[in-house]
Amino acid sequence: MFASSTPLFWLAATLAAYVLSRIAHHYLRAWWTSPLLLTCVLCLGLTVVLHTGYREYMRGGQWLLLLLGPATVAFAVPIYEHRALIRRHWPTLAVGVGFGCLLAFGGSWLLSGLLGLPAGMRLSVLPRSITTPFAMDFAKQVGGAPDLAAVCVIATGVLGASLGGMLLKVLPLRSALARGAMLGMGAHGAGVARALEEGEEEGAIAGLVMILAGVTCALLGPAISLFEAVPHGL
Repeated sequence: MFASSTPLFWLAATLAAYVLSRIAHHYLRAWWTSPLLLTCVLCLGLTVVLHTGYREYMRGGQWLLLLLGPATVAFAVPIYEHRALIRRHWPTLAVGVGFGCLLAFGGSWLLSGLLGLPAGMRLSVLPRSITTPFAMDFAKQVGGAPDLAAVCVIATGVLGASLGGMLLKVLPLRSALARGAMLGMGAHGAGVARALEEGEEEGAIAGLVMILAGVTCALLGPAISLFEAVPHGL
């Protein structure tokens, strides 16, 4: 049996693609060399060449997917180290996350409606602005497709981190609070990685905002399910 049919092959291939992406990004520093984007492109290309379906790929990729939860929890370390800064600005962060979630949900809902997406796809696009573990659970909770939600999250993260880096050079955001919150709310995990490049304080704020946004959106899931179940034609 060819090696590509084994789960271990796709696990190793994904890790190798990520390492190559990190090397490329280190030397080129271009938006298209973002490890999150380039790893996806390399893995997609390999699956096409080897005629491998998504289900077969995920036999190996699922092990990395299981690590998303612990990786998200690991963001608690920089948050704890900068707890004094967070405690000082807690009200501002709470209000910002609340408005950010409403804008993210509202924008996704409006865009889905304008594109005429069916209910299942609309509910999968809705959590695109929260990190993958929360988004997949949210999509499953409200009747969407977790896999499609993950794709939307990755696309949002790559675009948000790339544009966020450009905006930081243009906008007069000098405080670590503002810079970190923008990246954490707009690009979740990818934004946190980008914020850590700016500094530890920015990374801690971005990590906290990302987690708070995920929890807030998860709590909104049941309400959205009820709203979707109501016949809007009445």
